[in-house]
Amino acid sequence: MSKLDRSFYLMPTLEVAKNLLGKFLVINGKKAVIIETEAYIGPIDKACHAYGYKRTKRTETMFMPGGHLYIYMIYGMHYCMNIVTEKEGEPCAVLIRGIEGASGPGRVCKALGITKEYDRKDLLSDDIYIEEGIAVKEEEISIAKRINIDYAEEAKDFLWRFSIK
Repeated sequence: MSKLDRSFYLMPTLEVAKNLLGKFLVINGKKAVIIETEAYIGPIDKACHAYGYKRTKRTETMFMPGGHLYIYMIYGMHYCMNIVTEKEGEPCAVLIRGIEGASGPGRVCKALGITKEYDRKDLLSDDIYIEEGIAVKEEEISIAKRINIDYAEEAKDFLWRFSIK
């Protein structure tokens, strides 16, 4: 299988979110199929940590060029893994919500051993990367609202969650 190159991650975030479905996430020799994602587009998305280009120590990673990991903790106990997308300076990312055998972003990180140390990691490295995987056709993709973001006003209704049916 071939490792994805930088150009994949520089595509528009919604395309990356859909196109990650069926890809293999490889970390320290473990391989997992991505089965669910959620898109976050900072300039317009009130659910995004970097909404309106908000730059903080926490969100700085989101301003890197696509293909880097943005890792943060929720509820003081679960890590979430996001893949930064688009060009440098555009705070956009795709949350990995599910892999085969683990549903939910916290469970994904736990299953793969992802911690804050992976924040800013380049997916073009040798120890963590994404490679081509199972072909997923458009009709095999389920599109829905994102979950657990009721605070995000109109953004809570964006159909930016993608999964394999």
